[in-house]
Amino acid sequence: MSKRTKIPQHCSFCGKPASQTDRLFSGYESFICNECVELCHDLLETEPRAGSSDVISEIPPPAEIKNFLDNYIIGQEQTKKTVSVAVYNHYKRINHQLKVKQSGRPRAHDDVELEKSNILLVGPTGTGKTLIARTLAKFLKVPFTLADATVLTEAGYVGEDVENILVRLYQASDFSAQQTERGIIYVDEIDKISRRDGNPSITRDVSGEGVQQGLLKILEGTVANIPPKGGRKHPEQSFVSIDTSNILFICGGAFDGLDKIIAKRIGKNTVGFDSVKRFVDSESDDILDHTQPGDLIEYGIIPEMVGRLPVVSSLRKLDEKALLNILTKPRNALIKQYERMLELDGAKLKFEKGALKAIVELAQKRKTGARALRSILEKTMLDIMYDIPSQSEIAEVIVTAKTVTKGAPPKTRTHAETKKAG
Repeated sequence: MSKRTKIPQHCSFCGKPASQTDRLFSGYESFICNECVELCHDLLETEPRAGSSDVISEIPPPAEIKNFLDNYIIGQEQTKKTVSVAVYNHYKRINHQLKVKQSGRPRAHDDVELEKSNILLVGPTGTGKTLIARTLAKFLKVPFTLADATVLTEAGYVGEDVENILVRLYQASDFSAQQTERGIIYVDEIDKISRRDGNPSITRDVSGEGVQQGLLKILEGTVANIPPKGGRKHPEQSFVSIDTSNILFICGGAFDGLDKIIAKRIGKNTVGFDSVKRFVDSESDDILDHTQPGDLIEYGIIPEMVGRLPVVSSLRKLDEKALLNILTKPRNALIKQYERMLELDGAKLKFEKGALKAIVELAQKRKTGARALRSILEKTMLDIMYDIPSQSEIAEVIVTAKTVTKGAPPKTRTHAETKKAG
């Protein structure tokens, strides 16, 4: 009986011999290596499938969006409701346009044309403006990017071009133009690019009014050609076309001094000899609720920009109760985070009521809202986080008011003491 000759085995796709691969799978008179299998899997995952729909299958109603925001943002009820409705209407509009397009019916035959409504959030620092935008993107599972308006300049000058915010969103969407065009961009510190006064600038204002002019087109909706890797460092790269018509822009700023403009307008004398000038407290909690387009224009935002941000919502200063709730209640509450960190080292962390009250009082004195809470806690927890990993006998750490205010050592209990007490 003659011996059967052994056929040399190699991948039918890349040609690698079996000796150079980890696995070689056999089929009918052909073979495929593990590397080619992984490559085919990646292609199937990244390439759009035939017949796939661009329509967002499930748009959560405004009440559901607000309920999700409640898990992360304390207070600001009116703002959360306003934003939830605006976001719901925005993505409902996108679905409507796509369905009209897929039906083959000309857009001219659509009796009502829906326009997008960008959002402007006005409020003191540390009140949750950025967190609202970030939480929305997380819930809706759409690409999100955060842009700082202070680093933007008019095209041709030192600084970042306005189109760079689209580049960041494109990169956040894993270089998918389709996903980019349904994303959310949060432009922070929008008040820092205002004019110095309400009048048009005589000189060249490349980081103020010039940036506002540059933002107009992409806020309203235009097809922008962007370099995938960013501005001027890679001139050889091909451009990608992004339609901004369906990108939701949320702009935010502290607008320091706007409260005085509003108070001045509300308290202005009415016409007549018997008119009485009303006193309006510019420091009242609800003063920003009375914001009108004219106030923003007087502050230094150009009229065209104000018109492209039709949904304006104000956030109120956080009082003592709100700051205390921020410490303990949300899913990302700072106290819960530190408790989990120490739990990973095998120790329990507790805060006395007096310690929580002391943290809140210090935060109110700093006048930076919720941001002050983290900095105070970081300082309070520094020695604790330094010592506990090397002290395995510690079972419980109790932070007192003196630990917060005077840096005194916290109370501790060992495993033996805890077992004895229990």
